[in-house]
Amino acid sequence: MVKLQEKLSFRDDFPPVSTEEWEEKIHQDLKGADYNKKLIWRPLEGFAVRPYYRAEDLKKIRHLDICPAEFPWVRGKTERHNSWFVRQDVDARRDFGEANARALRILGRGVDSIGFLMDDTVKPRFDDFESLLNNMCIPAIELNFRAGHASPHILALLHQKIDKDSIDKAKLRGSLDFNPLGCLNKYGRFCNPEAQQFSGMNELVEKSSDLPSFAALEVDAAWLHNAGATNVQELAFALAMGNEYMAFLTDQGFAADEAARNIHFKFGVGPAYFLEIAKFRAARMLWAKVVEAYKPSDASSTQMRIHAETSQWNQTIYDPYVNMLRDTTEAMSASLGGADSITVVPYDKPYEQPGEFAERIARNTQIILKEEAHFDRVSDPAGGAYYIEELTQSIADHAWKLFQETETEGGYVESFKKGMIQDKIKETANKRNMNLAMRKEMLVGINLYPNAREVMDEGIDGNAIHSLSHKKADAIAEPLKPYRGAEELEQLRYRTDKMKDDRPKVFMLTIGDKKMRRARAQFSSGFFAAAGFEILDHIGFTSVDEGVQAIREENPEIVVICSSDQEYPEVAPEIFERLKDESIIVIAGYPRDSIDMLREKGIRHFIHIKSNLVESLREFQQLLGIE
Repeated sequence: MVKLQEKLSFRDDFPPVSTEEWEEKIHQDLKGADYNKKLIWRPLEGFAVRPYYRAEDLKKIRHLDICPAEFPWVRGKTERHNSWFVRQDVDARRDFGEANARALRILGRGVDSIGFLMDDTVKPRFDDFESLLNNMCIPAIELNFRAGHASPHILALLHQKIDKDSIDKAKLRGSLDFNPLGCLNKYGRFCNPEAQQFSGMNELVEKSSDLPSFAALEVDAAWLHNAGATNVQELAFALAMGNEYMAFLTDQGFAADEAARNIHFKFGVGPAYFLEIAKFRAARMLWAKVVEAYKPSDASSTQMRIHAETSQWNQTIYDPYVNMLRDTTEAMSASLGGADSITVVPYDKPYEQPGEFAERIARNTQIILKEEAHFDRVSDPAGGAYYIEELTQSIADHAWKLFQETETEGGYVESFKKGMIQDKIKETANKRNMNLAMRKEMLVGINLYPNAREVMDEGIDGNAIHSLSHKKADAIAEPLKPYRGAEELEQLRYRTDKMKDDRPKVFMLTIGDKKMRRARAQFSSGFFAAAGFEILDHIGFTSVDEGVQAIREENPEIVVICSSDQEYPEVAPEIFERLKDESIIVIAGYPRDSIDMLREKGIRHFIHIKSNLVESLREFQQLLGIE
């Protein structure tokens, strides 16, 4: 028998194909279409993404010789694994004993990182604090406190607990969320006078000096993410906030190692799967570059500590189970990108206090990624992929440029006071809102495949749709307002839902060319379902008379004529004349050759792929008298 390798030679039988040959083939297949418009993706991050990459494209990338666990940590901080902490937050603002019982319950179900939500206006007694941590094996978990202004007091109680139970301080892992710049982002002013706010930070770092794996300060970049920032903006401004802390602490006499060790970062994770993976890799590389400038004595001090939280920007109230799918891909991005800990936001958080089922799904998402997909077993699993390496470098270059621009303006605080940061994020948010309205960016269940039969539960507060501003009366700058991308369309839909059984009916009058009428009926059904209108679809009518008769039996408020461009000049005017006093007549599509004639006949409404979904639906609601 002839051996396989003697019959088949990959080198000889499959010779390499040059980039020029690939490009020639692509241009042939495009048949004259514009290459840049068809195949080049230009995300809001500001750089172009090509349809494919080859080894030759990596020659200009500078970090490819770096191994895992090597400075500047682009490939991660460990050599043999990619593990992370599975974090879930527990509300401890009402009852410490109840919070302790809940924490113990979820620790027994796969969680190994707890985030206690504390009331920052209350200073608990040591007995209460001890009851919160009762029966916990503290060295075996990560312990985080979201305590805000109460962070110094919580740290003092934590030291007391450590001393009482003789806990090895080197094994205590966790964080506080003391975040002076977070107050500026949220309220438009510092929560206390600026000097006092930063002196609190000084005190915290002093008192945490004997806890090498416990970070006292937080850079909350997730707030920027949920305000609509791009990955580049989120990363650049996170670096600027971290640098602001580094500069203050080193000016106060702290060593660069001590200052950097106390800073941890919280990032959001959005739906752009590969961009998010690249963001975390770029973040580690750039933060190492920032800290290196302060000349630390230990290279490990330049490592960035990252907590990732799945996006709240793209969560929806309607069709909320889709949030589970969003959470899954986002958690995958964070884990593959090398986050140190991850919180998966429960799917029902936008409209209610998360329930037991939602929290179980949230934590099990991560457990499956570990125990079944083994995402934690390989260091830097994305390393070496041409596409991701290119994205990593692109995000790093653009984020570094924006970071330098921020520093030129005087740093994060000065840039925020001038409104530079808010303007850039607001510009991006407006573009994202327009992309949703034009359906260039999709939210399943909202502007794509909405469930026309779904009506908001009466038990859900409609006010949950709106995000509120936290701006204070004495603000020194405009705050950043997190919101959900779905809000505008959900507001429109909620107005319709309040009509309950009197929701407007939209009748699909499908006639003529079978392929075109079906495609346009499906498009139109999704278009109007996004506003909660009742959809009446039909396979097709053989004549205008048949269609008109069916319409008068249903008495719909809106009739959408679904046919081909060639047939509209014949059928549309007749339908309009017969039904114009009974229903609003809409044409599905934009028949260029007959558009003027149809308008002369009195037809005013056309919906098509270039229609602004929000503006169009708002106009139809106004025509129907929906407030």
